[in-house]
Amino acid sequence: MKLLLFAVAGLLAQLVDGALGMAFGVTATTALVFSGTAPAQASAAVHFAEVGTTLFSGAAHWRLRNVHWPTVVALGVPGAVGAFLGASVLSTLSTRAAEPVVSTILVLLGAYVLVRSVAAPWRESRRTAPVSSTRRSRLGLAALGLGGGFMDASGGGGWGPLTTSTLMSVSSGEPRRIIGTVNTAEFLVAVSASGGFLVGLSDQLHESWQPVVGLLAGGLVAAPVAAWVVTVIRPHTLGAVVGGLLMVLNSSRLIRFFGWPGAVAVAVLALVVVVAVVRVRKRSILAGSLADADGVDPRPHPRPTAAGTRPDPAADRAREEARGPEPAAVGRDRAATPVACGRDGGDRGPRP
Repeated sequence: MKLLLFAVAGLLAQLVDGALGMAFGVTATTALVFSGTAPAQASAAVHFAEVGTTLFSGAAHWRLRNVHWPTVVALGVPGAVGAFLGASVLSTLSTRAAEPVVSTILVLLGAYVLVRSVAAPWRESRRTAPVSSTRRSRLGLAALGLGGGFMDASGGGGWGPLTTSTLMSVSSGEPRRIIGTVNTAEFLVAVSASGGFLVGLSDQLHESWQPVVGLLAGGLVAAPVAAWVVTVIRPHTLGAVVGGLLMVLNSSRLIRFFGWPGAVAVAVLALVVVVAVVRVRKRSILAGSLADADGVDPRPHPRPTAAGTRPDPAADRAREEARGPEPAAVGRDRAATPVACGRDGGDRGPRP
């Protein structure tokens, strides 16, 4: 039964990841931690499963031409280095010390996903340039990959929320290509993080086979579907839902760990919901204003008459027939014959 639950978690996490370009790790890690898995083992299981899911997801995006390979290399190689370091750090922490660290990271990542989705939705219609035209340097990609990889391995997730959101904010590329590129680069991160956990948790990984198998099975089933979902779903809507759930679920663990009063927790979560609703409302008003400003019908309209009415085509034809043929035309159904002129400007008659 537990294996089936892990498979469902993997399927849902992969669908979310394929649609948003993020949140497989944070979603799956949250599910594993809630099932009683230690934070380090949960992150290890997620990354072992991601070796398979990111491979299949990257292949699916590649078939759909959603991958920009130079960015994959520039982002994925530093990400692999950061992931190995993050896995090594998390492996050295005790379960009790790691629990608040991982939960805090997951809450912050959930808040980040929520804020990004509510406050700055991706504007697909305004992004038409390829990924290669984004305003970033290789050094910037390396720093982004290094930080994203470290956060991903040490917190059980974070590669997508950091890298995808950053590239979306500075790029004029198509969202589907950015998401496909980030998902493909994540394969390198998953392989490196798995290696770090193999070194640091070699004596504990025998307990993680069920989460790995379940997440991998569910993720592999969902990977091809997720590559298609990204073309039809509204990313900011799904992102707001996922971000809110991650915040609520992981906040409850922090509340229990630190013994905070329930009323304070409810007030904080209510404040988050109110802020999100206000932001959505402002976005809706702004979107309506922009639509009114840009809503000009591009179709050509006939020129209005002096009285403000549109001319009648039948009346125009009647007036033309009454006026007769133009001087340059021989007849209504016969084009004017070109006339050749001599050197002295005289008319030499029509050409044969």
